[in-house]
Amino acid sequence: MKPYIIPALLLFAFGISFSINASAQQSADSLIKRVKIKLASVTDYEGQGTMKTDVTFLKVPESKVTIWYKKPDKFKIKKENGISIVPKGGMNINLGALFVGDNYTSVAAGKGTVNNIPVTIVKLLPLDEKSEMVVSTLYINEKDALVEKATVTTRDNGTYELELTYGKYSTWGLPDKVIFIFTTKDYKLPKGLAFDYDTGEKPDPKTTSKSDQKGRLEIAYTSYNINKGLSDNMFR
Repeated sequence: MKPYIIPALLLFAFGISFSINASAQQSADSLIKRVKIKLASVTDYEGQGTMKTDVTFLKVPESKVTIWYKKPDKFKIKKENGISIVPKGGMNINLGALFVGDNYTSVAAGKGTVNNIPVTIVKLLPLDEKSEMVVSTLYINEKDALVEKATVTTRDNGTYELELTYGKYSTWGLPDKVIFIFTTKDYKLPKGLAFDYDTGEKPDPKTTSKSDQKGRLEIAYTSYNINKGLSDNMFR
């Protein structure tokens, strides 16, 4: 093969690779835009459901809850016993909190499956170096523009995962079920949550000393009341 043919072949191959990567990135940007548009259609909601919490060293009964959300990032849970929980820090159970503003860049990260559903994987990287979020990896159902799973790494609360299941509210981008999974050694429970779960018992060192001990919070929604105009006072 003549010497000058080799560089030409390399340039050709590089051109194909660049074209494929550019196309994948364009597709990722477009997909994130579709997800944002769907989520943006919900200005506020009041949801009814049940909440289960599985943390080894806490005795937490299943309870009925009311959940309020208001755009862009107000979120509140009230249990049937009257105790309110206002998640802070990394506890973004509502997906809309991941898309507040446009101060991030999206990066195409390939394809995969979640619960046998084909997904496109996209990473969100904040442009603000002081952002609480370090990186979010979203597993998106491209057909329906729904986030099936999210893995979020934060500065103060470690890494947590969201697993979402959709049903009759999928056109709004609202899940029927959300599972929030976190590492107990990294995560700081909200004050209201910790107070509610104080049983007066000492944690078992055999379970709490494990660095990879997982906590799990599950909310199963039974109904939503969407875009009815919630007051900011609801979140105080």
